[in-house]
Amino acid sequence: HLLLSHQEEVTRSERKKMYRSAKYLCLSLLIMSSALPRAHALRSLAFAHGPSMLLGRVFSSKAPLSLSPASSSSSSRIPLRTSPLPPPPRRALSGGLWASSAESAPVEEEVDPGAVEGTDLRILKYPHPKLRAEMEEVTEFDDALKQTVKEMFLIMYASKGVGLAAPQVGILKRIMVFNPEGDQKKWLKEVALINPKIVAESEGTDVEEEGCLSFPDMQGKVRRNKWIKVEAQDVKGKKIKKKYDGWEARVFQHEYDHLQGTVYIDRLDEEGRKGVQETLDKLIEQYKEEYGDDYAL
Repeated sequence: HLLLSHQEEVTRSERKKMYRSAKYLCLSLLIMSSALPRAHALRSLAFAHGPSMLLGRVFSSKAPLSLSPASSSSSSRIPLRTSPLPPPPRRALSGGLWASSAESAPVEEEVDPGAVEGTDLRILKYPHPKLRAEMEEVTEFDDALKQTVKEMFLIMYASKGVGLAAPQVGILKRIMVFNPEGDQKKWLKEVALINPKIVAESEGTDVEEEGCLSFPDMQGKVRRNKWIKVEAQDVKGKKIKKKYDGWEARVFQHEYDHLQGTVYIDRLDEEGRKGVQETLDKLIEQYKEEYGDDYAL
């Protein structure tokens, strides 16, 4: 816009509009790239002096921006932060742990919610046979299905997860729910997929650490496709076509595996499997003590 404003055919009115747009764009970029306290300071400067001052400082190589409009002393001047905001907390997959490649990102601890108000559903742990069972297609899209989905979301949020598949709560149906934000307040992000299937996937893959509440106290690196194309139905039976990539693709693939009788430890390499084998053996012994020999590895 600033370059165009020097052309003679651009009117004075248009130049003013373009320059004003550039000023507010610079202000927005400054605020987004600053830590929260400094963002408040920048906003205060904007109200005190107007965006023109900020724009001038952006294109100036002189002294750094003063955060105190009333003072010009060196103690009130600090350089702008140019690094991005800290990464968001790593969220849980199926109530388990997901670790990003950003080593500094804080970890959300997995939680076994136990009894959750509003539902009798419970998280099943390995080696419960229902985690390996064959799932049935959903054929009735009624109030009972809507209630099941509602209760699955309750369990998912209680376990601090971003996704949950029906077999994890003992329901042998092709149902999954997820919210990539993992925040119950952001309910507009909630997704419930019935009878989902993957119809296309990327050749490219990436590796991240995953965990699962059905496999407590363990995690491992899992390779997933970077993007996938999906066909499914919603709770009313309406057909859905969707493409997921990045984080959402990983969440979907993790939950989709559960509907296929596959669990995340199946995707660990030899080294990763050895790293969790001791914990798996303890889970098997605990299950046998409580339920007997009816289990599936």
